[in-house]
Amino acid sequence: MKLGRLKYYLKLGIQLYWIRIILFVALTALVISLIFFIVIGLRAWNTTESYLRESQLAVLPLQLYLQVVMGLVFAFIYTFLWYWMFFKRGQSGFTKVTKKVIEGKEINIKWSDVIGMDEAKEEALEIVSLIKDRAQLQRVGGQILKGLLMLGPPGCGKTYLAKAIATESGLPFIPISGSEFVEMFVGVGAARIRSLFKKARLMAQFEGGCIIFIDEIDAVGAQRGLDMGFGGTTEHNTTVNQLLVEMDGLKEQDNNIILIGATNAPEKILDQALLRPGRFDRKIYVDMPNLEDRQKLLAYYLSRIKYDKEDVKIDRLARMLIGYSPAEIANLTKEAALITIRFKRELVTMKDIDEARERIVLGIKRRVRYSEKEKWATACHEAGHAVITYLMVPTRDVFKITITPRGQTGGVTWTPDIEEVFIPDKNKLLGEIKSALGSYAAEKIKLGYTTSGVSGDFTSAFTIAHNMVWRWGMGKSGLLGNFHALDRYYPGSGTNFISEDIKSNLDNDVQEILQTCMKEVEEVLKKEEAILDKLAKELVIKEELNYDEIEAIFKEFGKNRAQ
Repeated sequence: MKLGRLKYYLKLGIQLYWIRIILFVALTALVISLIFFIVIGLRAWNTTESYLRESQLAVLPLQLYLQVVMGLVFAFIYTFLWYWMFFKRGQSGFTKVTKKVIEGKEINIKWSDVIGMDEAKEEALEIVSLIKDRAQLQRVGGQILKGLLMLGPPGCGKTYLAKAIATESGLPFIPISGSEFVEMFVGVGAARIRSLFKKARLMAQFEGGCIIFIDEIDAVGAQRGLDMGFGGTTEHNTTVNQLLVEMDGLKEQDNNIILIGATNAPEKILDQALLRPGRFDRKIYVDMPNLEDRQKLLAYYLSRIKYDKEDVKIDRLARMLIGYSPAEIANLTKEAALITIRFKRELVTMKDIDEARERIVLGIKRRVRYSEKEKWATACHEAGHAVITYLMVPTRDVFKITITPRGQTGGVTWTPDIEEVFIPDKNKLLGEIKSALGSYAAEKIKLGYTTSGVSGDFTSAFTIAHNMVWRWGMGKSGLLGNFHALDRYYPGSGTNFISEDIKSNLDNDVQEILQTCMKEVEEVLKKEEAILDKLAKELVIKEELNYDEIEAIFKEFGKNRAQ
């Protein structure tokens, strides 16, 4: 039994390290041959006449010098050309996958380090248990999973979760990007797929299993198409075909190889043959973190820096960061720490985090000096957003107002959603339109004219109203249907499936929504003009108002947030 096991490991060692073995044997043979010729040469030296030895000694240094120099020159040229021909320009260089195999324990991403994706962790933990206890699965007639597909927005932790799976299972881990299979020569991508899985099979035989992780798998696994004669489509098709074969082909034995793919692209982009059972058997959706997850993420990343625990309120901060991914939250805390160091302070404060958030989203502060007229106009603009959001939009909260120029903006009012909304209803959409139009109405009331600063607000309001009517059947005329789906021509037919009368009615419905919202906004701002004045004046003086300052102003006038 021991002898058979030794032969097995010897065979695997030869398969894995055959190049090193050949080089070792060649170098050993070279050293032995040098020793042999030196011994023969010394014997011949001792048998020659003395005058011959003296003459040979006289020219020996020059001969040795020339031989060493020329030998080094030719060795360098030969090695460089050989490396260039076979690894840089030759077929081996194109088709060979040189990615290093990483042991699971070397990755060291523990399960407890994965924060903010509890549902995805539960799914992944079941896969880890199947990988670790394959024998139990086979006893009940089950088969090991072939593939795991991770889907979700960027920065949500798909790669991190894959590393945690490799660490927890203890199997070798081969990470690679989908773009590394893409080349201009037909057959190169397929050869790299074969090389990758060959390495994985050898590791699986040696270690009991292997995990391949292909990041951005949409680059290599997108849907196949008809080749129009340019070769690029053929190369892509052959690469996808080879990947399909390797995942579920005619193999002599079932190796314990698990392919984990990750992509930010929609699932429909991938080839349907990849998504069928037997290839990617399981899908994990890694979504944006919810409120509870954001609190855990903030607690984790803030624990790695020194911060003022009295000033930084994690629950409030988590509410502000709706729509932030784990990567963005990590970057926010890192940027806040850098700002703290820049101002030579010991603890990160809420002000530093606000500064970091604005710097990341909007850019650094611009050295622009407002005139008094522009400053007052900007303050009225932002105060209009704040008053309407606070009094008319129950789904949003006003966290901060600033008229400090950053990037392409002259000011901004931060009004994040109070909670995550996956399916917005008509009332929420109308509230967002009113919030956007608050700036335009405030400028009309307080200035008597409007500015170009409302461009972005108009775009937002008009887009929402347009979608309400054209896509979601929320127009006053009662027209139903997703008209965007038919608002196009069939190629070459010149036939339009929507009449001009219908389009006119739809456009009228869009304007009706905007005009109705605008009328309500103007009424509220005229009624609460005292609050609008107070906010604008405070902004002119301070340039920034935080959450507590905004709340204090509304409470001063006896106003509560819209319910």
